Amino acid sequence: VCREAASLCETLSAAQDTALDMAPELTRAVTNVVCSLCFNSSYRRGDPEFEAMLEYSQGIVDTVARESLVDIFPWLQIFPNKDLALLKRCLKVRDQLLQQKFTEHKEAFCGDTVRDLMDALLKVRLSAENSSPPGTGLELTDDHLLMTVGDIFGAGVETTTTVLKWAVLYLLHYPEVQRKIQEEMDQKIGLARHPHLSDRPLLPYLEATISEVLRIRPVSPLLIPHVSLADTSIGEYSIPKGARVVINLWSVHHDEKEWDKPEEFNPGRFLDERGQHIRSPSPSYLPFGAGIRVCLGEVLAKMELFLFLAWVLQRFTLECPQEQPLPSLEGKFGVVLQVQKFKVKARLRDAWR
Repeated sequence: VCREAASLCETLSAAQDTALDMAPELTRAVTNVVCSLCFNSSYRRGDPEFEAMLEYSQGIVDTVARESLVDIFPWLQIFPNKDLALLKRCLKVRDQLLQQKFTEHKEAFCGDTVRDLMDALLKVRLSAENSSPPGTGLELTDDHLLMTVGDIFGAGVETTTTVLKWAVLYLLHYPEVQRKIQEEMDQKIGLARHPHLSDRPLLPYLEATISEVLRIRPVSPLLIPHVSLADTSIGEYSIPKGARVVINLWSVHHDEKEWDKPEEFNPGRFLDERGQHIRSPSPSYLPFGAGIRVCLGEVLAKMELFLFLAWVLQRFTLECPQEQPLPSLEGKFGVVLQVQKFKVKARLRDAWR
């Protein structure tokens, strides 16, 4: 993560004082972190494979986000449908890229060395094949492994990138929050070294800002649909087995009964009276879900959010380009709560000039 944070800062430094769309740079940084974990590889700017990955990812997000009668009446897919056709093309490109990575790993796989998630899954499959009697139904197929990696890759890139974009957008709207983060970093870390993950306890205001971004703009406003496995109840409501359950996280995070002025961006709500320790002011704070279905990527996502923002804000002040209005805080609902396109001017702080 620190390697990608350094690369991101180099890009911002090269483009300082110009209007820059940070979205592709944030996407590349997060993609490289996930690629390193999944495939032990990374991408440079302009890499054709990375560009193809960006294109198919955006295509999937855009098409799945649109309301479609096919979701309600699946049999309608036999009729011409532009969105469905685009989705199928994007999925085909995704599957081809994943298959290429998988084939390379299978050919180079050595049971003694685990370089990444793909190798770990191949080792688990080999172990299962050696220990499970034939016909037990415990077979792990290529499709199982491919889809597991695909799910982790897809869920790990778009979500974290979106939160980072929301964080940058709110820092543009609230420069006093940005200044306070920088003052905290100057006092606790200084300029002689880069931020480390171990610095999280030293930077409660940065942590609180991340928490507030996750509250006020939850990346998945309706979380992930679930199905009840048994007859149950929540309060006075009965939920039959097989019922689809959708959690309105947006409502939970903006409930006036749980949050003081919920529409106000206020990182201080996550700090104690002395402003020194991070806390959760309400049990209704669930940006990553809860229970056994809690987001598996929560730990990695929090690491990335902290390190990317800490590295950038240590060196740069993020500003809205001159003669341009502040970007809208209205999100575009879809697979994730997308940020409308905007540009940023990253100005090197005086100490780094």
